[in-house]
Amino acid sequence: MTCRNNKLQNIYLAANSETTGKPLKRKDGSIRLIGGDSYNEGNLEIYHLGRWGAVCDHTWSDKEAGVVCKQLGFSESHRGVAKKSSHFGNSKRLYWLSKVICNGNEDKLVNCQLDRWGENNCSSAEAAGVICENTKMPSKIVKPVKLSRKKFIKSKDNMFVRLMGGRHSTEGRVEVSFNNKNWGTVCGNDWSILEANVVCKSLGFGYASDSFNTDIFGGQNVSSPLLSGTVCHGNETKLSECTHEQYGKVSCGTEKEYVAAVICTTTLPDLIFDIPELEHSLHLEDRMLYFLQCAMEENCLASEAYNVDRTNEDWPSETRRLLKFTAKTLNAGNADFRPHIPKHQWQWHACHMHFHSMEVFAKFDIYDLNGKKVAEGHKASFCLEDNQCKEGVKQKYACANYGDQGISVNCYDIYRYNIDCQWIDITEIDFGYYILKIKINPDFRVPEMDYHNNGASCSLIYSPSNAMVYDCKLERP
Repeated sequence: MTCRNNKLQNIYLAANSETTGKPLKRKDGSIRLIGGDSYNEGNLEIYHLGRWGAVCDHTWSDKEAGVVCKQLGFSESHRGVAKKSSHFGNSKRLYWLSKVICNGNEDKLVNCQLDRWGENNCSSAEAAGVICENTKMPSKIVKPVKLSRKKFIKSKDNMFVRLMGGRHSTEGRVEVSFNNKNWGTVCGNDWSILEANVVCKSLGFGYASDSFNTDIFGGQNVSSPLLSGTVCHGNETKLSECTHEQYGKVSCGTEKEYVAAVICTTTLPDLIFDIPELEHSLHLEDRMLYFLQCAMEENCLASEAYNVDRTNEDWPSETRRLLKFTAKTLNAGNADFRPHIPKHQWQWHACHMHFHSMEVFAKFDIYDLNGKKVAEGHKASFCLEDNQCKEGVKQKYACANYGDQGISVNCYDIYRYNIDCQWIDITEIDFGYYILKIKINPDFRVPEMDYHNNGASCSLIYSPSNAMVYDCKLERP
């Protein structure tokens, strides 16, 4: 049996565990932290009406964060530290709660003062986060040794760039100058792997393996900020080609000690989405909600499906229309593609009986011809594995039995159309012409050589009996 056949077997076994016809639901009010680099931090999500949702950061404070840590079972030595503005990444889910107010002695978040569930005007950048910080542990940080080696480039508009404060020349805080004399840091607000990639490429150091908003390499205590608001598309050859605020007039936000920093490398994966596989596998399927209970728990259906679940006693017999297709992705880089979180933090999903190693591995969106999103889907990393490899390459990663997950160089990860959530729920959209967009590694959580081949954009025709895509092209997510 192949690796992906093991995956299908797991889904088959999960489906057959539902023979009672009863929906598989977690306890309402359960919470979890996602997106952090360790088990004790992340954006907060709460489970309600069979669906995970985010919590808005309006009125969010350390009191509410403390209740979260208490509910998650952390000891009294851990204090809750509130984080706002989607500190651990933009929210990809609906917001269940806004304006949560706790007095601090509650055992559960739902015992605090809450607004009406689901009623808010929160954006994806307003997710509430928490760090359950151990106050009995030392927080000493050993800073890297500063070296005197410098490397900088000169662009056509006389902007110089260099890295400082690192252990070696390929890492450190980013500094800029327009005269090669007066150097200053770059503000870390809005700094991402895209901007870091441009810096590494322009200095001849390859690609960015990490981007930081930190003072670990030294901050304003050694150099004043000279550049802020830097935003790159990712394909620029130097930092001066990116958009930024006026040089010397900076707005660094509240955490002014944090500056932009990078670590560069010459080895990274590079995912390429397979368009021909998408084109010939795409089709329609009508499926009853009874067979979609696991998918509902993973938020893989449109919002109306959950309204049916709440209001219709005969909801298992209701039918959803799914646009299904296969997503085949090649790693054409020179390093394996691995999950961005360590193995001990993977989430076990009893419904599908396997571990998720990434919160979201792919996004699927449909837009009308005016650019308005009308339907969406997402693919949690049910598992990343080598389903097919080029000649001479041995398969390394397999999900069965808690195996290591990843995509080897010159191997494909293949999510076939008959796997849960490999679809878009289009039940509520009208027949007509649309744009289909596929996005792999959409939030750039795993560093890559190039992100401009991770996604696909296609014209979509949807008729009562058929769906077809054409004029597909590769693009950045």
